[in-house]
Amino acid sequence: MLLLGIVVFAASLSPAPAVMPEQAEYLGTYVWHERLVGGVSGIELSANGRDFLAINDRSVIYEGRLERQDGQIIGVSALAYAPLDLDGDTMRGDSEGLAIGEDGRIHVSFEGRARVWSYDAPGRAARPTAPFPDLGPGSGNRGLEALAITDDGTLITISEGTDDTGHHPVWKLQGDRWQVVARIAPSKLVPVGADIGPDGALYLLERRFTFAGFQTRVRRIGLETGTTETLLLSRVGQHDNLEGLSVWTDETGALRLTMVADDNFNLLQQTEIVEYRLDAGTARP
Repeated sequence: MLLLGIVVFAASLSPAPAVMPEQAEYLGTYVWHERLVGGVSGIELSANGRDFLAINDRSVIYEGRLERQDGQIIGVSALAYAPLDLDGDTMRGDSEGLAIGEDGRIHVSFEGRARVWSYDAPGRAARPTAPFPDLGPGSGNRGLEALAITDDGTLITISEGTDDTGHHPVWKLQGDRWQVVARIAPSKLVPVGADIGPDGALYLLERRFTFAGFQTRVRRIGLETGTTETLLLSRVGQHDNLEGLSVWTDETGALRLTMVADDNFNLLQQTEIVEYRLDAGTARP
């Protein structure tokens, strides 16, 4: 049953029409200054909205805790970091997507050579999933950016680049095979992050780069119904290069979108943790 809806409505995953009134309320931005932190491309928060895992695009995993005051992030503590085991692979620096299963297992997608690997815990040996099909020429830096996992442990990954149909393929791990189950129509914003929310919907983080700065969009996609909603469309330059997304329920019962920016190890950029809140009334399966 899972994702049958997304197969049916694959052709309708097109760019949102005229921007609707935003459903997401901006809560704040915390600039994460840490000498050994950079290139952060994925983040996952625990149910308490404090404990987190994050990865950067040089195959380093971070584990820490967000310090909050009145719900706002005011610091990061208990930070530990370790290199991801790459199972002898010499291609480093291309880890992008992060997802954590109900069993605590960590899953990471890589874009240089398309693959999704799993880890029992930070610092543990890599467990490759099924071999990934060749994404074709030119996909090296536009590979598997977004990764999510459903409650039943089904992995879903989305390519930043387009396939020979001109669409962004959505892949699902079915047994021992990765299969395309949907395609997202191209737009100026490309998929860079994803998460399955507590409501069971797929939340898709998309990004556009212009010489004036980055633009961010978050859409909610009902996996069974095929409904697609634009929750957030930022102004160009409002945020930095947001690439990682975690969706969780705060103490008020509202859904929160916690996003992290990849600074590309560039002194002109910064590692931001940005949060928005969805009204509890908008959270629906």
